[in-house]
Amino acid sequence: MKIVADENIPFVQECFSSVGEVEAVSGRKITPKVVAAADVLLVRSVSQVGQDLLADSKVKFVATATIGYDHVDVGFLRQKSIGFASAPGSNANSAAEYVIAALLEIGQRHKITLAGKSIGVVGVGNVGGRVAKKCAVLGMNVKLNDPPLQRQSGDSKYRPIEELFDCDFITLHTPLTFEGIDRTFHLADERFFKSLKTGSVFINTSRGAVLDTRALKAAIKPGRLKGVVLDVWENEPNIDVELLEMVDIATPHIAGYSLDGKIAGMIMIYKAACKYFGLEAEYDLEDFLPEPAVSELRINPQGRAEQEILHSVVRKIYRIGNDDRKLRQMSARPAGKRGEFFDSLRKNYPVRREFQNTKVLIATEGTEEKEKVDSRLRGNDRAKVKTIVEKLAGIGFKVADEQK
Repeated sequence: MKIVADENIPFVQECFSSVGEVEAVSGRKITPKVVAAADVLLVRSVSQVGQDLLADSKVKFVATATIGYDHVDVGFLRQKSIGFASAPGSNANSAAEYVIAALLEIGQRHKITLAGKSIGVVGVGNVGGRVAKKCAVLGMNVKLNDPPLQRQSGDSKYRPIEELFDCDFITLHTPLTFEGIDRTFHLADERFFKSLKTGSVFINTSRGAVLDTRALKAAIKPGRLKGVVLDVWENEPNIDVELLEMVDIATPHIAGYSLDGKIAGMIMIYKAACKYFGLEAEYDLEDFLPEPAVSELRINPQGRAEQEILHSVVRKIYRIGNDDRKLRQMSARPAGKRGEFFDSLRKNYPVRREFQNTKVLIATEGTEEKEKVDSRLRGNDRAKVKTIVEKLAGIGFKVADEQK
């Protein structure tokens, strides 16, 4: 079989070579001509898949190595009896860890203590659900909004979006939909931003068009928002450079770009393709995941606040400020080259591993005798260590308390 694949899917050629001949191309260069003779098409979110792309092709199976699939016309595939698979949950943990890194970074920049602050999570699926749990571990008061889940479950924990407007933080994790009662296109519009609590922090890692760019800029200019974190943008890759320069943290749609998440997504669609064509899968996740660059960290909790410790540990694994600084270089590029620069950041994204690959050892540095260390870590100090252990474990790290 001939397989056309987005070159940004890691190890796609090595893995899918067991299924057929793989041609890896840029996701934005997947055209009707490129896929005309293909049996299998493997994409990520930058490729629009539907009648315009596939009408004259012989494609039998399409898969996207992403959680969302609003870029795929599933109805058209069904009509043409073309098989389809996505990768639900594959990079959800990566995106949730991105939000935690962003919260800790914003906390440091604006001197905000996260514990005790409220956060509204709009969309409580694979990503939003993980974000909610991790934020609760940080001691935040979490409010949930997900109308489809509320109707399905009848659970009162899902609240009307209006009840989230007074939160200190609000973070979006919805799919992009254009019709129906759960339409999310420009969900964050002028009314939305005018309803938010003054001084709140807005985060979007869902889809760029879930927010109205002009409305967000209008909310930032008078200082209504304390902070803004954007990983997704309208009109990617040709994003609004004025907005880029206005937000606190700006990244090029890479929240779910951990190596763990990307390989998990690749393996999910690989197994789905094998099943569809009646083949035995030869590879699994472990065949492609390398050893982490930072497998172990030793930290001394004494003399530092809990949030400072959490932030320092997270930054050793994922320094979100680096992604922010790189994207800001886009402003200096000629207008006609900016989209290409945005895509290059995604294509050449450095290896980022998830927190579970790192073991954090809680230990006092130095040469003090163990008895002296133990004596200093009684009472409040021991309680502090216990809390730090629980929070680090709760956001995903493996943790060992060497001072027990």
